[in-house]
Amino acid sequence: MKLSLIVLGVIVVLAGIIVLVGTLLPRQHTATRGRRIHATPEQVWAAITTVEAFPSWRDIKHVDVLPPRNGHRVWRETDKHGNAITFEAVEEVAPRHLVTRIDPGLPFGGSWTWELAPAPENECELTITENGEIYNPLFRFMARFVFGYTSTMDGVLAGLDKKLSRAA
Repeated sequence: MKLSLIVLGVIVVLAGIIVLVGTLLPRQHTATRGRRIHATPEQVWAAITTVEAFPSWRDIKHVDVLPPRNGHRVWRETDKHGNAITFEAVEEVAPRHLVTRIDPGLPFGGSWTWELAPAPENECELTITENGEIYNPLFRFMARFVFGYTSTMDGVLAGLDKKLSRAA
């Protein structure tokens, strides 16, 4: 019984420290990742704007295209766990610049800015910049010290490169 109380006390103290550290972390962050993709900017643009095809190269289960909002494309991505996130393409300059924003109402939010530039040998330099916000202190702690701010971007860049390399 005494050992159980000690273990429980340690868990409560650790949880408190994690939440305190998360509270002290900034709510907003910026992270950037880039990669040379083995495809032209036009091919990369087609892949990152054809949302219906995302499940073929991204770690998501399903995409629903939704009605446009203010003239912008809108879609909902559902991951393999059934979690859904709605996105809006708020800026599009084909085939160079795309800004997508997460709909509000989640424990996190923000935007991704995709910048495409031609590279030698018909390749593309793709840079993704995340301007994110994490509202929940526990999620802030996890994002900063466990998952990292760039893990999703790294997965997207690797999946895109793999998809387009196979297509070539």
